[in-house]
Amino acid sequence: MNFIDNPSKLRGFQRSIRVEKVSRRSVLKGLGISGGFVLAAPLMSRQAFAYETGAGKMPHGVVVDPRVFVAIAPDGVVTILAHRSEMGTGVRTSLPLIVAEEMEADWSKVRVQQAHGDEVKFGNQDTDGSRSTRHYLMPMRQIGASARIMLEQAAAKRWGVPASEVKAVNHEVVHDASGRKLGFGALAADAAKEQVPSIESLKLKDPKDFRYLTKGQISIVDLHDITTGKARYGADVRLPGMKYAVIARPPVTGGKLVSFDSAEALKISGVEKVMEVRGWPWPSKFQPLGGVAVIARNTGAAIKGRDALKIVWDDGPNGQYESVAFRKELEDASRKPGLVVRQDGDADAALKSADKVIVGEYYIPHLAHVSMEPPAAVADVKGDKAEIWAPVQSPGGTREDAAKTLDIPEENVTVNVTLLGGGFGRKSKCDFALEAALLSKELGAPVKVQWTREDDVHHGFLHTVSAERIEAGLDKNGKVIAWRHRSVAPSIASTFAAGTVHQAPFELGMGFVDMPFEIANVTCENPEAVAHTRIGWFRSVSNIPHAFAVQSMVGELAHATGRDQKEMLLALIGSPRIVELSSVKDLWNYGEPYDSYPIDTGRLRKVVEVVADKGEWGRQLPKGHGLGIAVHRSFVSYIATVVEVAVDDKGKLTVPRVDTAIDCGTYVNPERIQSQIEGAAIMGLSLAKYGEITFKNGKVQQNNFDDFPVVRIDEAPLVTNVHIVPPGPDTPPSGVGEPGVPPFAPALINAIFAATGKRIRSLPIGKQLET
Repeated sequence: MNFIDNPSKLRGFQRSIRVEKVSRRSVLKGLGISGGFVLAAPLMSRQAFAYETGAGKMPHGVVVDPRVFVAIAPDGVVTILAHRSEMGTGVRTSLPLIVAEEMEADWSKVRVQQAHGDEVKFGNQDTDGSRSTRHYLMPMRQIGASARIMLEQAAAKRWGVPASEVKAVNHEVVHDASGRKLGFGALAADAAKEQVPSIESLKLKDPKDFRYLTKGQISIVDLHDITTGKARYGADVRLPGMKYAVIARPPVTGGKLVSFDSAEALKISGVEKVMEVRGWPWPSKFQPLGGVAVIARNTGAAIKGRDALKIVWDDGPNGQYESVAFRKELEDASRKPGLVVRQDGDADAALKSADKVIVGEYYIPHLAHVSMEPPAAVADVKGDKAEIWAPVQSPGGTREDAAKTLDIPEENVTVNVTLLGGGFGRKSKCDFALEAALLSKELGAPVKVQWTREDDVHHGFLHTVSAERIEAGLDKNGKVIAWRHRSVAPSIASTFAAGTVHQAPFELGMGFVDMPFEIANVTCENPEAVAHTRIGWFRSVSNIPHAFAVQSMVGELAHATGRDQKEMLLALIGSPRIVELSSVKDLWNYGEPYDSYPIDTGRLRKVVEVVADKGEWGRQLPKGHGLGIAVHRSFVSYIATVVEVAVDDKGKLTVPRVDTAIDCGTYVNPERIQSQIEGAAIMGLSLAKYGEITFKNGKVQQNNFDDFPVVRIDEAPLVTNVHIVPPGPDTPPSGVGEPGVPPFAPALINAIFAATGKRIRSLPIGKQLET
């Protein structure tokens, strides 16, 4: 393990950190500690939590054996292990910061080290679902508190005084009565001999005494290296004797290789070999698609070699997949009855008796992740042992899948996690790492597999395409008395099991069956839809189409009844209450117990009221400008957005201002919350304006940022204001990374209507505003 040679070089929060594998033994060895202190976190019992989370139900959980290490060197430098992957959310900073806070460590003397993939040691490592803080806030606090108590006990014994008379303060343990002080380093060896205190005996810090948490003054630990180009991403890994590979994959999902001619490819300077890569029949979870690999002395040569290949493919059953025809198929299905997944009252009868029925049909196409760093992985397989370096969101899952793919024991696989240059769910799927492992096994040498942007767009796990239809019945007073929502979309479950035609409970529970409006008669139906390509998790997942439809319909109802958007929204939300959904079977609540994380319309109303106040709802605007509002609960957080748009005479759309209010419960680092919401505004605008993956003859038609663009700096919102709603004293933490995206597009669409009178129901906006 390579740490900074001289701890005195640590200044502020800028430090050089390399991403290496970590074990208990290597922590000690790397720090040169003979009598050092390494704290293994005690097992987390349910009684240890002031609230319950769904952490224990995650694979390998946190209550099983989440051994997160804290090491103290004799010179006082504290090393804290980060077991989650860093992709811009700041988790590699936030979780260690929680430990340091409770431990009373001086953050300038703390180093963060990345854990390798090992869920037996570290517990669940899936960095997805906006779970990291909400699942690990309490365990990390308890780990830090345990370390602090052990240091205090060691000092008390050395001084011969009661432990109650000593206190850890800013990297020292002090005895006020005598004025004596000892640094953490001086106490490390003795503290290591202390018994780990029981969970029940721990006394956590009073939040009013926090020095770091909630203050927003801590930069991410990788900031200096990222901004100076020293940060280590997947594509930066180099090993002695490493080969470079790119792969020609079947252009149609489920297709297979018939034959290939490598003669011209082998003439390219630097190309060393061309070989077939094993593929798995679709659907096959995250296994490689297969194809033809070009092995070369550098990536550029490998790409040129691939371009020179002559390949014959069998496109298989998805070779006729066409986006235009499939959209019609989905929309037709949305106009017919489907599987009923929620039924309150009698929506059919209420719609028939309604004074007026408003119908909205909405469409969102396939979307690609296009994270700035395309997938890349390095593998070195020797016999029955494998080591992988990759930007993966699930290092434990990657380890498990690699072992199965290579048919070797899981304990023989080491997965080293680099920084992720963006993830958004794409790097939860480890197919690119498995490709590298398979090639390394065949070649007997380290291999890097690099995906190009075109590979990323053509062969990723796309966000599903979706058709949504909502019928809302109004009485004579304009009150909504009936609501029927049909959602038709291929399911992520199709990636795991053939024959899947309905959305899974976790997709249905993302803003669809859990719609919180106070309406007496509600029916939610899920007609069948067949997948023709790989579908996967995408930032915010099914909340995107569901929120787009529901919140766009709110705007339509406001117009139909002559009401203000915000007032219509609050009327639909209704009274502050805990929503009961007794008619929904298998209600998905983001894996969290409903008692700890209910649907609370009081909190939902609050973010609407806050954003309307802070966003100056109703303010005077110039001609061509408009305001739109939307709210959504996702990942057990509540978030509302007001978007101001400007549309000129030629239909050019700009966004002068965005205001977002978020209630994410108890939080750790407000600077990261602000960063995530700002990023969500940019991503939301990109998807709404441009996001569309289309298919013809089974093949993706887009290639790169020229035809799947993201907004550039001159198109980004000019001002993005983030308003964090203070949590209640007993409010558990909830998600931040994903909830900012879903309300953005409907708020944008509602603003466009306010500015132009034109209702957009199909994304992307594209040229729909051009005159």
